[in-house]
Amino acid sequence: MATVIDSNVIAALWNLDDTLNAVARSALDGALARGSLIVPAPVYAELMAFAGRTESFLDSFLRETGIAVEWRMDEGVWRAAGLAFQRYAGRRRRQREPRPRRILADFVIGAYAARNNYPLLTYSGRRCDAKA
Repeated sequence: MATVIDSNVIAALWNLDDTLNAVARSALDGALARGSLIVPAPVYAELMAFAGRTESFLDSFLRETGIAVEWRMDEGVWRAAGLAFQRYAGRRRRQREPRPRRILADFVIGAYAARNNYPLLTYSGRRCDAKA
């Protein structure tokens, strides 16, 4: 079974001083033992924004770690992400919170995992969990 990896897990893996580094390494090892690892295109794009990360560095890192990039996403992923983002924005407005944060990429990543029935490895609080 494939597991989708969120950018926050790889960011913790890259930061040796991060207290979550060991947690990320363990979670990735566990996910790899169960199958393949995938980052959808929005995760790739987010990882490019980290300081000192170049396209060649990122491509090399992903190749060496056996993490595949999924560049294509079908219409269903985009529609599911849009609907989930719409519900999120509505909740924020009803709670009279400031404008919804523009985190559409998170919804696209989650929709990609859900539409393909892949667990999503991400941080929730201080734990690294694979959510189905």
